[in-house]
Amino acid sequence: MVQIPIINKSNNELPAYATELSAGVDLRAFLSQPVELKPLERMLIPTGLYIELPAGYEAQIRPRSGLALKKGITVLNTPGTIDADYRGEIGVILINLSNQPFVIENGERICQMVIAKHETASWVLTEQLSETERGAGGFGHTGKK
Repeated sequence: MVQIPIINKSNNELPAYATELSAGVDLRAFLSQPVELKPLERMLIPTGLYIELPAGYEAQIRPRSGLALKKGITVLNTPGTIDADYRGEIGVILINLSNQPFVIENGERICQMVIAKHETASWVLTEQLSETERGAGGFGHTGKK
């Protein structure tokens, strides 16, 4: 288990795993008053949280499935990435893809955050890549089944 320093300037509880095997924690909106997200509108929602990730880790911001299915609310740049050297407040870009306004209240669970290890790549310039069965096929080239 990785330990991550966190500052909580909100009046909400710290993020916590809902179950023993949960991959992500819910993040909550930190608002002085409710805000309305109109259909097709996007907005940066503050959380009041600041974290210090260790080198080799990122925090991924992902939609909450219940909000997406029931209300059409999702994270616009999903998954959003928080880099290990970022020290600012975690903000979440929400978008309303429904045809109804959605009111976000202080303390509302607005997204999930998953902590993930990652590798740093070293690029090796080459003139040719190895052959595979797939080759350059992409964007649905295998058809429907």
